[in-house]
Amino acid sequence: MPPVSRRRAGRTRRRRQAGTALLLLVPAAVAYGMFVIRPILTTMQYSFYDWNGISPSTWVGLQNYTRILTDPELFGPILHAFELIVYFSLVPVCLGLLAAATIRKFATSRVAVVARVILFLPQVIPLVAAGIMWTWLLSTDGLVNQLLRLVGLGSVARAWLGDFDTALPAVGLIGAWVSLGLCMVLLLAGMTKIDPALYEAARLDGAGAVREFFAITLPSVRQELAVCLTVTVISALASFDIIYISTQGGPGNSTLVPGLEIYYLAFFEREVGQASALAVVLMVLVLAVVLPLQRVTRGRES
Repeated sequence: MPPVSRRRAGRTRRRRQAGTALLLLVPAAVAYGMFVIRPILTTMQYSFYDWNGISPSTWVGLQNYTRILTDPELFGPILHAFELIVYFSLVPVCLGLLAAATIRKFATSRVAVVARVILFLPQVIPLVAAGIMWTWLLSTDGLVNQLLRLVGLGSVARAWLGDFDTALPAVGLIGAWVSLGLCMVLLLAGMTKIDPALYEAARLDGAGAVREFFAITLPSVRQELAVCLTVTVISALASFDIIYISTQGGPGNSTLVPGLEIYYLAFFEREVGQASALAVVLMVLVLAVVLPLQRVTRGRES
């Protein structure tokens, strides 16, 4: 076959392959457009209106967004979500690093298997069940307060989820407990890929356990660390299940978060436009946190 004919045949084959690939992508693209893109665009449209979901809507422009920034009842939940990042993200990531580094040292033993199962167990428990369980544990007569009274710390006991000062940290504790297992598994998977020769060389140079951790382990799992931070930060900003089950935003509004506030505005107060504006703001906040993390990850890869 002449060279020109071979080139034409190659181009024809590539076009057919590209056409086949596009045909395979069409169903997924249509479903994504209908169930993701279209709802997002509709929510953005609603955010510029004052609408109760039934009667005719009224154009209000940026008024709904202005109210979010000026009304403490709407801006407060955003601050609570950022505070939950400490509990939902930083605490489980740090504890996950410690747990993964410890388990790696005796990874082949039965103790390591049991530890992995116990720490990962919260990931397979439905969040509703976890919220109910922790509500019982942290109640006035729950197991936590009973243990405190048993060791002579009865003065510290309280309704942890019903106290204005401890409700949000208590909810954060539940979130940290749920996220710890996932962070541990991801980081442990990253640590198993580290070449043992690196640790041997470090020991020959006189490095101790702490130096090995910061010089070898931590830099080697930076990609897994970025994934953990991304997933847990999104979980904190978009939290709903645990808080709805355990406190429903109370006492007062001390544990109210954007996801729960959107639910109340849309289905109880019938302020669909305001709820849509808060949903758009929440989406922007999530992207503002996730995209820099992804950019840092790509920068480190290069």
